[in-house]
Amino acid sequence: MGHSVTSIEQPLLSDELLATLKADIGARRIEHGMDRLARCTPLFDSFNPSLKNAAAFLGNLAQWCDIGFGDLTLVKRLLATYDRESRSKLPAREYVHVRMADGMVAMTEELFDQALEQFDLVLKLAEEMNAWDVLSIANHWKARCLRKKGQYESALVHIRKARELQAAHGQVQNEGPARVLESLILFEVGDPKQAIANLRDAETILDRTDDYVTLGNIQSTYGRIMQRDLRYTQAIKHYEQAIAYFQKRDLKYADIARALIDMSVTRIQVARHLRQNIDAFPDPQQGNGQRRPARVVRMKELSILNETVLADLNRAAEIYQGHPNARGVARVHLWRGHLCLDMGNLDCAIEEAAKAYASAESKRDFILMASARNLQCMVENAEVEEEVEGWADHAVASQDYAEDAVKLASGTQDRRLLASVYIWQGLTLSNAFFNARDRAREAMARAATFLEPGVHDFIWESFQVLKRRLSESASLEPKLMQWAHGEIGDRTFRQLEEDFADLVIPRVWEQEKKKVSRAASRLSISP
Repeated sequence: MGHSVTSIEQPLLSDELLATLKADIGARRIEHGMDRLARCTPLFDSFNPSLKNAAAFLGNLAQWCDIGFGDLTLVKRLLATYDRESRSKLPAREYVHVRMADGMVAMTEELFDQALEQFDLVLKLAEEMNAWDVLSIANHWKARCLRKKGQYESALVHIRKARELQAAHGQVQNEGPARVLESLILFEVGDPKQAIANLRDAETILDRTDDYVTLGNIQSTYGRIMQRDLRYTQAIKHYEQAIAYFQKRDLKYADIARALIDMSVTRIQVARHLRQNIDAFPDPQQGNGQRRPARVVRMKELSILNETVLADLNRAAEIYQGHPNARGVARVHLWRGHLCLDMGNLDCAIEEAAKAYASAESKRDFILMASARNLQCMVENAEVEEEVEGWADHAVASQDYAEDAVKLASGTQDRRLLASVYIWQGLTLSNAFFNARDRAREAMARAATFLEPGVHDFIWESFQVLKRRLSESASLEPKLMQWAHGEIGDRTFRQLEEDFADLVIPRVWEQEKKKVSRAASRLSISP
């Protein structure tokens, strides 16, 4: 019986098997490697740490699981065979593979601090053994964790180290995924030109491989760059291409969900521009009582766009039900909340923002926790603008959320997030309740240091709103103070009334979303 087991197990853990699996990763021969692993079922069922090459196989399997073979439960099941005693007896060259698998599990479960501890240990051991292949993947995975935490500078150092090791050992094709991750980080730190150059190199390297996940990630990153450049149609096309690639390797469902959310973010920006275009028509009716055709068409287009966004976000949420991902779930709720806010459904927006925060908090994801708090701040400010019942409570809540968002974002190097939270802190401090203009100007100055030059997206538009508000306040204050002290010059009371109307009516009209009837009703005057 013992001979029979050995005859099955030993060939499966042969040097040739490990060499083939490593070579397939190096050449990005994904289908070939997965087919080979699929024939290893007897080994998975009878895996034992005492087998020859067991630890090396486990470390290699962790990489394949990350690529898309099987799921995390398989790696965890094999890891469970290594108890404390068996681990203590392992030589360093085997122990390093076990700890690397530990790190991969923690990374996949979004426990990034735990994963980083594991990878730091792996890097130390691998450095002593001069195990370049282990150093390469550990640096790559560490960079991924650091990026998720918003530590972009350190992430760049480690992903570039991974690329250097791959290039030095002739693994040109295996540089592809590292180039894509580096491109994404470069884009996030505000260097889109270099990001695009890296993506093009990666695309050339991987074009003839079946590494569909990385090819999809290339398209997805192109999409993010196009969106930032306000080229929304091109961005959506890239996301659609990304999804097409991901569907070829349908084991990576989470990638499809991520692309759906990214595409939804782009469409939300399109909807915002469309809504601004609709609002440019202050009178929705012509003289004969018929609605303007252009407005009707745009309203229908906006409705369809909102329905598409909601459908895609719901589809992403369904994927995450089967393949849990706290960051993904948080992003679904976050952008549902933004959609609700844009549509004026404040109750829905605040509920979705709270769910986004709860999901992000479960993994201490500071980027998404700050983003959720920022959305909650936006909603509470909308409540203040609407002057709903208990508006003072909403004002205080908006300030609390703004301060929390700033504190959380400050633990990251996410410049766009930092710009946004400071902008909304400024908008909160300068709202009708607080009117703390000096502090608002301080927040605006901080926000300005994080804005990307030449990027005129929704964050920049919010900054312009804050800038105009504080500029108007600065010009109004001296005149109002003069009047309060009786410094009216030779102007009559009637002229002062007209001057005051010229100051107040445009501001109320802006607050009432440029709706003439609403502004007239609020001021009790004729439209």
